[in-house]
Amino acid sequence: MRRSVQFQSPEQVEAGAAAGGRGGSARQQDTLRTEFGFELPRGYVDESGTVHRTGVMRLATARDELVPLRDDRVRENSAYLSVVLISRVVTRIGTVEDIHPGVIEDLFASDLAFLQDFYRRINAEGHTRAAVTCPSCDEEFAVNLAGGRLGES
Repeated sequence: MRRSVQFQSPEQVEAGAAAGGRGGSARQQDTLRTEFGFELPRGYVDESGTVHRTGVMRLATARDELVPLRDDRVRENSAYLSVVLISRVVTRIGTVEDIHPGVIEDLFASDLAFLQDFYRRINAEGHTRAAVTCPSCDEEFAVNLAGGRLGES
């Protein structure tokens, strides 16, 4: 499910109506970002030993959060909920596009924790940036938690 959704603010709707409902400069649309790239701290190791670190997670739907509750593995062990949920919203890890609970089970614990936090950030907070303070100079700045190379923000 890869898509971008177009939405308009109330001001844009009013401006479009005032312009006669025509598209034009008065009616600009913003794009809702539904997919977010990430880089795993350690990486997923596939059957051939290849390490995959970059991936894509999409925004969760209500269905994504409800369907796992009917899963027998989740009913037996509530901690398994995050494995099923993460497997539903991660669309790719490296070249692996068939993401299922077995793939998530094989992640290192630090990578699973990273994806759980990433899920919370993009679904609850709507972004992957965090405000931080430099311990040396006390300067405040924002970092992107979606991954990237060390030292990049």
